[in-house]
Amino acid sequence: MARLSRDFYDQDTVEAARRLLGMYLVRRLDGETLAGRITETEAYVGRCDKACHAYQYRRTERTDVLFMPPGHAYIYLIYGMHHCLNLVTEPEGEPAAVLIRGIEPVAGVDTIRRLRCGDKPLTAYRSRHLTDGPGKVCQALGLTLAENRMDLTGDTLYVCTAPEDLGLSLPAHGPERICAGPRIGVDYAQEARDFPWRFWLE
Repeated sequence: MARLSRDFYDQDTVEAARRLLGMYLVRRLDGETLAGRITETEAYVGRCDKACHAYQYRRTERTDVLFMPPGHAYIYLIYGMHHCLNLVTEPEGEPAAVLIRGIEPVAGVDTIRRLRCGDKPLTAYRSRHLTDGPGKVCQALGLTLAENRMDLTGDTLYVCTAPEDLGLSLPAHGPERICAGPRIGVDYAQEARDFPWRFWLE
């Protein structure tokens, strides 16, 4: 299985967040392939998680997508300026998703840099922090509310398992370990703020 099918997303959200690490998020934009290796994720589970927008099955116009079949994109706006990409998981009717917090660009890198930095010079600092936040990921891949509800099993936005699936030959990564800890920016969520549902590669 190269490109992830809907079956992949139809699983426990915390496990999906962990398994997505090291896979490749792919975006087709204006005929070009932009892609990045997923390096950081967070899990959100509506039935028990006060940090989830659909906590206790709260269904609104914004959260409706979380109740759709697994394998759809949930994109929302924070602070009126930053978009965040989530991959809907678990069976239809169970509101849950994985937030993509960070990627390592591997394809379409010049376009990713332009989308992120415009005409600003690419300093060493900007290069290190090009796509290490959820808002940066969406900006780098040209994702906005227009892509909300997009089917992740289509040809425009999807996840695949290996660089060969993109026609790329990349150097092998050295040893990495999966780290887990509390999610970022959810201090309001009472006990849920301590759930170790953020995962990253180190």
